[in-house]
Amino acid sequence: MSTPPSDFNAKVIEEFQANEGRVGGPFEGAPLLLLHHTGAKTQTSRINPLVYLADGGRYVIFASKAGAPTNPDWYHNLIAYPNVKIEVGADTLDVVATEASGEERERLLTAQIQRMPQFGEYVEKAGRPIPVILLTP
Repeated sequence: MSTPPSDFNAKVIEEFQANEGRVGGPFEGAPLLLLHHTGAKTQTSRINPLVYLADGGRYVIFASKAGAPTNPDWYHNLIAYPNVKIEVGADTLDVVATEASGEERERLLTAQIQRMPQFGEYVEKAGRPIPVILLTP
């Protein structure tokens, strides 16, 4: 069973899949992946387009929810079901999601803020620690 994504996400996903990971609009030029995950409560298959940071052979995503005071639903899903798939460019990879902590978390979040300053705004606006998730093939 699969739940359709929001109209906005559906358009981004369709464009991503039609153009080997390249999209326009607010994500134009940003490194984007599609996260395929399972709902923690519903066991429903879901897909979210997310900006990522490459770190060695890993993909790093940030549970910023654009600065909302709560974590995004996908974060809770990855905690419950960490074995997921991602689409990056034209490739689909099996990955394991783990949460970064301590110095590693700070290093990765700082790198993301330097690369995309709006993430710093999300951190300030959220008023909560932003989880940093490592996706390791």
